[in-house]
Amino acid sequence: MIDSHCHLADKKFRNDLPDVLRSAEDNGVDRFVAIADTLEEGKECLVMAEKYDQIFCTMGVHPHAADKWKVESGKRIITEAAQHPKMVAVGEVGLDYHYMNSPKKDQIRAFRDQIEIAKELDFPLVVHNRDSIDDLLEILRDLQPPKMVLHCCTEKWEDVSALIDRGYLLGFTGIATYAKSEAIRETIKNCPLEQMMVETDAPYLAPEGYRGKRCEPAYVVEVAKLIAQIKGISLEEVDRITTSNTEEFYGLSIAK
Repeated sequence: MIDSHCHLADKKFRNDLPDVLRSAEDNGVDRFVAIADTLEEGKECLVMAEKYDQIFCTMGVHPHAADKWKVESGKRIITEAAQHPKMVAVGEVGLDYHYMNSPKKDQIRAFRDQIEIAKELDFPLVVHNRDSIDDLLEILRDLQPPKMVLHCCTEKWEDVSALIDRGYLLGFTGIATYAKSEAIRETIKNCPLEQMMVETDAPYLAPEGYRGKRCEPAYVVEVAKLIAQIKGISLEEVDRITTSNTEEFYGLSIAK
């Protein structure tokens, strides 16, 4: 199984990352995509990916940091990083109108710029959305990135079905296990398994049973178990198909 989206460069993993990876592998999770929220964090993820065969990484600027985005230097850094075989996507990018840590205009500008960079590089895009689905869909319709995953999907099915129609993927986290997440579970029910990935967003969003603790990549198995239950299929089938989806999406070339 692959944790398709985890923040391994987060300070909460600074003191015990080898133990965290070992615990995940003991639970059948043997590859990890370390996601960057800033260009600086992306560089840390790249160093980490060079050190560990089982870690791959992304490079991009999250909407929270969009006010610091500068297109010329950002494009240069992302393009240079893309030459490394362990960098597999541009992200995490997108829009977040919940916290508004960056002004809306800066978020839209940074998102559009990074979509164009991903298109030029022919790289997949890892997208964040919170309380911004209308603007997000409009930008995606306009720029049409070839490959995209909406990570940590919490949207109702009617809000994301158009993304599935365009061939994009949805990533699901431990939030789907929460009692009040009926809408997410309905989206899982409707989403084709061939267009899903499982993720933790670790160290955030620990699934039910682990809430209040640091989320770890090992817990991605809980997301897969939930999907298996909703779909009425085996955990092994969910693992096989979501792993294949993740390998194809990110172009993971290093054997397990």
